[in-house]
Amino acid sequence: MLDIKRIRENKEEVQAGLDKRGQYDLNVVTKLDEKRRETLGQVEEMKSRQNIVSKQIPVLKKENKDCTEIFAEMKELSNKIKDLDTEVKKIDDEIKMQLLNFPNIPNPQVKVGKDDTDNLEIRKWGEPRKFDFEIKAHWDIGVDLDILDFERAVKITGARFSMFKGDGARLQRALINFMLHTHCEEHHYTEISPPFMVNRESMTGTGQLPKFEEDAFHLPSKDFFLVPTAEVPVTNIYRDEILGEEELPKYFTAYTPCFRQEAGSAGRDTRGLIRNHQFDKVEMVKFVHPDRSYEELESLTNNAERILQILGIPYRVIELCTGDLGFSSAKTYDIEVWMPSYNRYVEISSCSNFEDYQARRANIRFRDGETNKTRFLHTLNGSGLAVGRTFAAILENYQQVDGSVIVPEKLVHYMWGKTVIGK
Repeated sequence: MLDIKRIRENKEEVQAGLDKRGQYDLNVVTKLDEKRRETLGQVEEMKSRQNIVSKQIPVLKKENKDCTEIFAEMKELSNKIKDLDTEVKKIDDEIKMQLLNFPNIPNPQVKVGKDDTDNLEIRKWGEPRKFDFEIKAHWDIGVDLDILDFERAVKITGARFSMFKGDGARLQRALINFMLHTHCEEHHYTEISPPFMVNRESMTGTGQLPKFEEDAFHLPSKDFFLVPTAEVPVTNIYRDEILGEEELPKYFTAYTPCFRQEAGSAGRDTRGLIRNHQFDKVEMVKFVHPDRSYEELESLTNNAERILQILGIPYRVIELCTGDLGFSSAKTYDIEVWMPSYNRYVEISSCSNFEDYQARRANIRFRDGETNKTRFLHTLNGSGLAVGRTFAAILENYQQVDGSVIVPEKLVHYMWGKTVIGK
């Protein structure tokens, strides 16, 4: 959430930042803010009059004078103050609702652009494999090996659901365990196993609500939401809390299934594991000091890259332009994995610095060691990685001419010694 004080003091600067992201008008907020300050001014005037009048009452009583008019004035002032306090509360609520619908301000170094065609390629790792046989897409490989069953998943639930079976289910679990183990042991994250349902406050805190409610799976009877990403429950661990500066940074990693309506994606990636309503993901979340959040973004991205490097799968890192940034992000790197059947790179991780945007929404602060004042910390998160897409990338990049799939060396241990998935 944007800072109303920053908007009040630097409206043109904030508006210029929003203009890089699309059409957002701060005037509605500034007009409400002006009305709020005018109303507060009226309240202060009335309270000042109240204080003056209240001091007259004992004097008049001592002189045995009639206080009827003064008591009537006091009652009228009290009622007006009460009404104005109610009005201020309504304006505060409206300002907050308006601010919740504004995206984060991009970091000044982020390239100004319209959409993903303006993104910048930062680096590549690995060379795409050259095949000397006709390659197959991961959905065909999985069905042929009887490790993926899309037809029965559709029968059980509906479109955009998948079912892993046999060595497929084992490979899926191996990837989850490998990712968590690497982030905990090599990158020093603390593992979290959070609830898979969250309340409205949690979804609002990370920026999913109110703007993207249509993309969430909602349980109206409890007003709970199925998690669209582990970012939501893990970031909200410290909602409405104050940490000590010495406690920072904090690194967490979590596996959860994720649930998304995928509103607006009709017709895109309808086959396979790339865009499902339910998918598995290992997430990394950081709570850090504001002075070091961009250093932490680089290391977060490197942590996600490390998974693909160990697995030996080619990828590239993209820096998103302002027009392609996520709603809550100030700066984002996307990691895209090479998918032979697509003959292009496909997103497998998004690593973002939200600066104090989420912390302000969720009221997550730390106490400055020098000033002893509270400040909003910075939050970051990134996929480490999307499990289904990693599964798909392994099937496509490690497929063999006989239809089998080589298990990446690092996963053999997690696959109980299995080196090849075949018929």
